[in-house]
Amino acid sequence: MHYADYKSILSPQNGMNLYRGCSHGCIYCDSRSRCYHLDHDFEDIEVKRNAVAILEDQLRRRRKPGMIHTGSMSDPYNALEDSLQLTRQCLQLIETYGYGVTVLTKSTRLLRDLDLFRAIHAKTRCVVQMTLTTFDEDLCRVLEPHVSTTRQRFEALCTLRDAGIPTAVWLGPTLPFINDTRENLAGLLQIMEEAGVSAVVNFGFGMTLREGNREYFYDRLDRFFPGLKQRYIETFGDSYGCSSPRQPALKTDLRAFSERTGIPVQGSAVMKWLHEFPDPQLSLFSP
Repeated sequence: MHYADYKSILSPQNGMNLYRGCSHGCIYCDSRSRCYHLDHDFEDIEVKRNAVAILEDQLRRRRKPGMIHTGSMSDPYNALEDSLQLTRQCLQLIETYGYGVTVLTKSTRLLRDLDLFRAIHAKTRCVVQMTLTTFDEDLCRVLEPHVSTTRQRFEALCTLRDAGIPTAVWLGPTLPFINDTRENLAGLLQIMEEAGVSAVVNFGFGMTLREGNREYFYDRLDRFFPGLKQRYIETFGDSYGCSSPRQPALKTDLRAFSERTGIPVQGSAVMKWLHEFPDPQLSLFSP
């Protein structure tokens, strides 16, 4: 861990990342890519100094509230959050200033802040998003070694459901020849339905590979899936997008799930829903 100085916490689109780097160890993580210009080891998490004070200043200056989204580049509930509690302090500010929030994580640490999720949702809107990759618990510990397992995330989704907090699932990434089976998808869809998720975010069944990410991923393939790296090289070469050969069947299964349950799965439409902020004027006349 190390600290760095920043002048801003919120992007113009209300994106917020309090950390850079991650300790989860996911073998496929796109945030390792060199295009993001991380000038330190990925596991040496950079903490944004004075993040809470900077956020409060930015919230105070903005003309009207909206949805703040966090977790797109670095999980807001990494191991450092246990002691630093930056995410919790920022959630307290979001609630105080009347903003909404959508949080993306793979960690059940988020349940620590259930009281703030409830408070925010009672005033404006809170949505919690969980990434689910594989139904197989043993495979999960290989693909995502230092984070809550799929079963633990499912239980967290159920807790959020019972607390009245809407949830969404990021379905993926789908690693060709590893977790791209119809059986794996069926298992994940079953627990999503049981957990009562409101939406599923999916932009296709595949993964991304580019400089920085590719080298790390291939090293892990050599360690856990001997011989599979060569199959990736022969199939995808240096392509950025690596779609599963089983994508057509997986898309058919996902579409059938959506039609049966009414849970939306179309990526861009779900993203729009995630960032909708309630109109305070309309709420005055809502039943």
